[in-house]
Amino acid sequence: MASNAIIQIRNKGTITLPINFRRKYHLNQGDVFTLIDLGDGSFMLTPKITQVNLLGDRIAQAIAEGGVSVDEILDALDEERERYYKEHYVEN
Repeated sequence: MASNAIIQIRNKGTITLPINFRRKYHLNQGDVFTLIDLGDGSFMLTPKITQVNLLGDRIAQAIAEGGVSVDEILDALDEERERYYKEHYVEN
């Protein structure tokens, strides 16, 4: 079911999304959006999911599925960081 709301552009172009939309879509202060011009005087505003958020979700999923602890993930990250450093910055 579609919901409608009337919003107003305020000082410096600021708009406020109604609380029911923020709650429904789990939107918070600082979230980033993409504004898509549909070309007919209409536009669409969509939340932009950052790579950090996507990676965080993947890590959370791996932890939730079990078999991987936070310490194991941190150890693997340290190993990967060391491997990357050696490949890109250490002369052979």
